[in-house]
Amino acid sequence: MERTLEFVNISKAFPGVQALNDVSVQVKGGRVSALMGENGAGKSTLLKILSGDYVPDGGCVRINGEEKNFTSPYQSIKASVSVIYQERQLLNAMSVMENVFIDDLHESKFGFLNKSELRRKTQEIIDSFELPVKPSDIVGHLSIAHQQMIEIMKAYRRDSDIIAFDEPTAPLTDREIAVLFRLIGKLKERGKIILYVSHRMAEIFQITDDIVVLKDGQLVTTFETSQTNEAELVKAMVGRDIGDTYAGIRRNDKIGDTLLEVKNLVTEDINNVSFTLRRGEVLGFAGLVGAGRTELMRAVFGADPVISGDILLEGKSVNFKSPKEAIDSGIALCPEDRKTQGLVLSRSIRDNISMPVLPKLSKRLFMDTKAEESLAASAISKFAIKTPTAEKLTLELSGGNQQKVILGRWTSNLMDTKILILDEPTKGIDVGAKAEIYQLIHDFASQGIGVILISSELTEVLNVSDYIIVMRSGRITGRLSRHEATEERVIELSMMD
Repeated sequence: MERTLEFVNISKAFPGVQALNDVSVQVKGGRVSALMGENGAGKSTLLKILSGDYVPDGGCVRINGEEKNFTSPYQSIKASVSVIYQERQLLNAMSVMENVFIDDLHESKFGFLNKSELRRKTQEIIDSFELPVKPSDIVGHLSIAHQQMIEIMKAYRRDSDIIAFDEPTAPLTDREIAVLFRLIGKLKERGKIILYVSHRMAEIFQITDDIVVLKDGQLVTTFETSQTNEAELVKAMVGRDIGDTYAGIRRNDKIGDTLLEVKNLVTEDINNVSFTLRRGEVLGFAGLVGAGRTELMRAVFGADPVISGDILLEGKSVNFKSPKEAIDSGIALCPEDRKTQGLVLSRSIRDNISMPVLPKLSKRLFMDTKAEESLAASAISKFAIKTPTAEKLTLELSGGNQQKVILGRWTSNLMDTKILILDEPTKGIDVGAKAEIYQLIHDFASQGIGVILISSELTEVLNVSDYIIVMRSGRITGRLSRHEATEERVIELSMMD
């Protein structure tokens, strides 16, 4: 019997936001169905209703014609549903095998954990995923990319009838993506129902059979993937034809003197790296996952120790022992993992924006709440953050709006930001919001801020940066101006031994 999944007249509201409004969608087994839409369109809310994290205000979920009313993830898992979120749900202090089999730990006849059996079964799955990890490895010690693969392994092990992927490839290398797509192909052959959320257009046209488009919590249309194209899909998502995402960027053409100089920097992960950043320049860093770009910027930001080398800020030698010292000197970092390292998700937009400048907002022993509210309101207006109030929890915002909260924090009128480091700033962000962020980057540059852009999307680095540095294995392998850089040349340099 062909498997079916139906969302029937689903509605869900949060304070000030109608996340889903009477959405009805049917997807079938043996096909990969994409959920597409701008950030805040309702994709993640729909998946959270499927997983039992949210209970809908109206409507229901039907699996193979049978109505389901999940009130917890446990009920959803027992109904053979697995949802893999952007936010990894792993126990970092436990091993790979314990995480993969967390809800089905093998016990011996005496009631003890059967580690040999657990290790054997986990190794079989690891081999299928072609991962260079061991069953006994502690998950918290693994890279973000490998943690993401462990998250996917959990769902694969359950052999669920319905598997939903929410931005699964964001931290993965091309090789890991190829492995994932082969596994998805096998699941498809076995008649599984597969939902796939991604903002990477190339992936959608490579891996999916059907596309469901949502906008502002409502169903817009559905396509057969083979019967549409990128331009038509983008127009359905954003409600207009946005043309070339990069063509409309108003670039800063007034690049000034040297702002930051890094000389022969050596850390545990970086080998003798030197570069300069000028005022008003957008300096792009390209390379494969694991090239050392993030580690380099963490060292500059004072988050990781420097073994040797020099860092000069406006011509003066600095030696930051902590991120606070870097922030006090005018350096800001928007980290790759914004949800765990960039934001306090359980706090409001207002709290997140005012966090680094709280001393400037206090009057003796009391907080100047009016000044704090004004600061948050200014950021919400300036960056067009979609929220009914500054008191909304950042946890409830879409990925694009969360990114704007971080940008609002570091570029407020109380921050003297000289250097803005953006690590994967558009990861998990829709095409419309990407265009906004690209323009914001050059707006910052026009104010004399030096911007460092790290991105795994090569077209992004090539089109947004003024100058590009390519890294591999903790060292620089090439330096290119925007005009001489090509995809082929950057890829060649990123793979250079």
